[in-house]
Amino acid sequence: MSQTVSSFKEQKYDAGVARVDMKFEVSLIPVSDVDRAKEFYTKLGWRLDDDIVMGSDFRVVQFTPPGSGSSISFGKGVTEAPGSFRGGLIVSNIEAAHKELVAGGVNASEVFHGSPFSPAGRISGPDPERQSYRSYVAFEDPDGNAWIVQEVTRRAPGRIDPATTTFASANDLASAMRRAAAAHGEHEESNGQRDANWPDWYAAYIAAERAGTKPPM
Repeated sequence: MSQTVSSFKEQKYDAGVARVDMKFEVSLIPVSDVDRAKEFYTKLGWRLDDDIVMGSDFRVVQFTPPGSGSSISFGKGVTEAPGSFRGGLIVSNIEAAHKELVAGGVNASEVFHGSPFSPAGRISGPDPERQSYRSYVAFEDPDGNAWIVQEVTRRAPGRIDPATTTFASANDLASAMRRAAAAHGEHEESNGQRDANWPDWYAAYIAAERAGTKPPM
């Protein structure tokens, strides 16, 4: 009896504990020259959030990539081993991202698929089926800290709340609408008739794509 009561109390307690959201905020990037790193990430078009100097032994600089909820920090008295960082970025259009990097003077790799971690396993060009998580671009900052840019148009299930659909930029939304338009064209062709309710279909398709759930048929 006492064991049953104890189990009930534990279950009741667990059910009453509110979940605390824990969101990834910042990564520390080890660099050898703070001003050089600051110039590089400024050239990338990342937003400078702060540059704090405290005496002669401590300085921290923070940048945030466009549309990102997470940031990077680097500085003096912050990290060791310059060039040891490995990070990942996501975009909705890998070819447009590559073009933008090259135009900004970044020595980026070509667009490739295959292995993102082994140069020997890279295959030229984007994934032939343009699947999410399968097309990449690689680049390094002046210290050799490595970044892999990954094309993601359809999230893995459970990563995004299906009840919430947000976009970091107008470009991301426009890309999603183009994919929805292409899919809707196939939908109309398979049904053999025009779908007058296309706005609702677009909305359902875009939300499903973001959440990784089954899109409308």
